[in-house]
Amino acid sequence: MAERATRARRRRQTTAIVGAGAALLLVVAGTVWLVSALGDDDSSTDTAAPSGAAQCAFTPIPEDQRIPQIKDVGLPGNQQPNSGVQTLTIDTNLGQITAKVDRYRTPCTAASFNHLAEKNFFDNTKCHRLVTEGIKVLQCGDPSATGKGWRETDGTGGPSYRLMEENLPTDKRPPYPEGVIAMANSGQPGSTGSQFFIVYGDSPLDPNYTVLGTVTSGMDIVKQVAAAGDDKAFAEQAGGGHPKKEIVITDLTMSAA
Repeated sequence: MAERATRARRRRQTTAIVGAGAALLLVVAGTVWLVSALGDDDSSTDTAAPSGAAQCAFTPIPEDQRIPQIKDVGLPGNQQPNSGVQTLTIDTNLGQITAKVDRYRTPCTAASFNHLAEKNFFDNTKCHRLVTEGIKVLQCGDPSATGKGWRETDGTGGPSYRLMEENLPTDKRPPYPEGVIAMANSGQPGSTGSQFFIVYGDSPLDPNYTVLGTVTSGMDIVKQVAAAGDDKAFAEQAGGGHPKKEIVITDLTMSAA
């Protein structure tokens, strides 16, 4: 009996070591995938971000999956600051909207906005969707929503990359109160692009969307657009429609607060 107990103990120890080895192999494989996905061609094995920086993954959309509404302005850098506060300024045909962005909470999303703003990505684009029932949001950020009138493709555009969600308000009630600016996505993890929405009334949305910042001025402009209503173009799909009162982003910038 003593010998059988000893053999059983050795089998358990062996199983534990094999399991640990398999787990380590998975971690290493995941690290290799991450480095490859980030396009790191440096021969150095040290890929950690330096102190005061975040390591961000901006995943390119494959060429054969890019629709005409995708606007390619390159990729932001992988290492980004994770401290400091910025001011997001949205100049529109109806006036200026400003917001505060905390890079500690959203280093990668803020970096993406900085990159896109520097490339004039948002300039002369229309906020294409307004929802006046339920979630109360004005959605913008589609680079293809330009010119006169509306198209069926409005709302499908974005940059040539995607990024993971950050700063999800899982502990907030409501998750998206009035004044929040958050990032739209397809409902799948890692599908955040350039489209964002401004919440003009406490919203019961599920906490699946990155909270980028908080409006500090210009909410009266958003409410003015909301008061004019929407054309119900998306009523049978995502909800809402095009704003009846047109609002066009003439310039969008990010600067130190």
